[in-house]
Amino acid sequence: MLYLSQLQGKQVWDAWSQPIGKCYDVLVGNLDQSFPTVRAIATKAADGAERLIPASQVSGLFPSIILKVPTEEVVPYIPKGDELHLASRVLDRQVVDIDGRRVVRVNDVQLARLRDQFCVTGVDVGGQGLLRRLGLEGVAQGVASRFKRPLPAQVIPWEDVAPLQADDDPLRLRISRDKISHLPGADIAAILNDLDHRTGEALVKGLDNEILADMLEESPAEVQVNILSQLSPERAADVLEEMGPDEAADLLADLPTQTTERLLDLMEDADAEDVRALLAYPEDSAGGIMTTEFAYAPCEMTVGETLAYLRQSEDARDDEVMYYVYLLDKADVLHGVVSLRDLVMAPPDAATDSLIELDPVTVTPLTSQRDVAYLVAKYNVLALPVVEEESGVMLGIVTVDDALDAVLPTAWKKRLPRFF
Repeated sequence: MLYLSQLQGKQVWDAWSQPIGKCYDVLVGNLDQSFPTVRAIATKAADGAERLIPASQVSGLFPSIILKVPTEEVVPYIPKGDELHLASRVLDRQVVDIDGRRVVRVNDVQLARLRDQFCVTGVDVGGQGLLRRLGLEGVAQGVASRFKRPLPAQVIPWEDVAPLQADDDPLRLRISRDKISHLPGADIAAILNDLDHRTGEALVKGLDNEILADMLEESPAEVQVNILSQLSPERAADVLEEMGPDEAADLLADLPTQTTERLLDLMEDADAEDVRALLAYPEDSAGGIMTTEFAYAPCEMTVGETLAYLRQSEDARDDEVMYYVYLLDKADVLHGVVSLRDLVMAPPDAATDSLIELDPVTVTPLTSQRDVAYLVAKYNVLALPVVEEESGVMLGIVTVDDALDAVLPTAWKKRLPRFF
């Protein structure tokens, strides 16, 4: 394999073995492909004159950089605007390792000849890349061989690399964001936390609202506030609408009252109403940590009718990980609870009353968060319904992850499997 560090400073020779300058950078294009192609090499002559030589006029890069034509026939390469300069824009920069889901520093860039073109195949993020640039790779390999401990290669395939800099061009940012957007929200949050401020800000601005909302839900409170403050009020409101009502309420509770009210006014009425209702409860109460997004169906239906109702229900669609179905009467009073598993496994013509738990464990909006956590652990449930104390009207549910926040540090809670 060939590496960028082996080309930097190397003399470039024309077809008649005449020196025309030294290579100081390599330009590549087609960044959305698995192996971006080399388009040109950047050279500097002894008099300081710089020249871009198109890859089509390069015969070989190693062990010597040799052109196919004499100096006078070299046609300067004219950049198209979407090229990536490997030495100045990738080497020693932060990139995202999509497969490893982490931020890494590029110590060298790997190239190879594929058919009649030179291509980028990966980036070296290990110590071997640094040793190579210092000219110590051979010595290190000799020592490692002597002790029968070969140097481990840490090369990440280019298709798993997302180069992202704050001042990159729109095309390159789009390609990188497309790669990063496929990661879970928790991984994006961790990546963002490791990026410098300018690069992180560039990443945030390019993510769509739904992905940004997922990422915010997995971020610490201080990170949420910092990111939201970087957005315009209109976009911040759109992102809050994509978040669960409980998560949005928690975030807004950490903002100044004036900012909270402005954002609520910009949100859709239905979403803002749900969030306002949650903000009215004490922060450490069941009402303060519950979500109003849950799957429910009218009671006195058959199993088949209940499943058909859920398929058409917008409220059920908002329940990201449906585990329980709550059966309500016409006044929204909780009648019983049935697990989705029992519902799916039962015959379609069976009555739901034969499956439900008629006297489920419930909490009121003012039940303390610690009491909710105790009940979740005691009865081994993934969610508890929250009902009005006098009327029995169902208001929402407290999921196990939010209940455990009372007894586990937030950082540990974020590591638990997310059921809701």
